[in-house]
Amino acid sequence: MAIFLPNQFRWLCRSAKLDILPGEEPIPLFCELEKCDKPEIQVAISEDGVLVRLSGRVDIDSSPVLLKRFLALFEAPHATVVSIDFSRVSHLDSSGIATLIEALRIARSYNTELRLQGLAGRLLQLFQSTGILSLFNGSIVTNLQCGSRAV
Repeated sequence: MAIFLPNQFRWLCRSAKLDILPGEEPIPLFCELEKCDKPEIQVAISEDGVLVRLSGRVDIDSSPVLLKRFLALFEAPHATVVSIDFSRVSHLDSSGIATLIEALRIARSYNTELRLQGLAGRLLQLFQSTGILSLFNGSIVTNLQCGSRAV
């Protein structure tokens, strides 16, 4: 099922087939399993800190696993800085944001700095407009002045 947003905002659906008129683009409501962005977490450890590369969907289904991985990283002795790369994240819901804020709280209790990087487009707008980005990275101007790429 999809919602179509032509000029008059009408829905088109005929049995299992969807008709797309010229100039219309479908917005999926439910995705089929093979089309869903499967969440992945990759962790790279170096002397500069830990880089967590997220890809796919960060949502209510993947958030509990993500929080467990963060907790394990914060408990490790080498994690003084943990950077989270969002450049491959296709979707972030409210539980994903709540997980990041909880991870930040836990990181601070372990004296670990948590940074966000690779934010662009809608994700960057979301983090900027809600003020969440400043919790993690300070202001964008400060990061750019310091030469940090964590934006």
